[in-house]
Amino acid sequence: MPYLWKIKQPYNVSVPAATAARVSLEHAAAIQVTVDQLIAERARLFGLLQGVEFLRPYPSQSNFILCRVLGQDAAQLKAALAHDGILVRYFNKPGLTDHIRISVGKPEHNDALLAALNKLG
Repeated sequence: MPYLWKIKQPYNVSVPAATAARVSLEHAAAIQVTVDQLIAERARLFGLLQGVEFLRPYPSQSNFILCRVLGQDAAQLKAALAHDGILVRYFNKPGLTDHIRISVGKPEHNDALLAALNKLG
């Protein structure tokens, strides 16, 4: 048995997850359309966030944008956005206490986020 642990992958993958991965690889072209839309929306959102006076977004290659919050408390900003139905991530960790993480959504979701941010600014 100790020999098997040496060749085990670091994360367990369930049968349904493996099946979903295999099926998605069979439909890579269709999935690429969604990926391309996400990339374009991320670029648009990044540009819009740069215009928010109290945020400094970091460039991203992921499905979220990390933003430094300037001149106000990041936890309070998260709470104010949540009050408006906008959920962002806040990490109460050293080095991130003045940051929020914004997931890239559909254009209408990102527009709602910007409207809420502008109302708070």
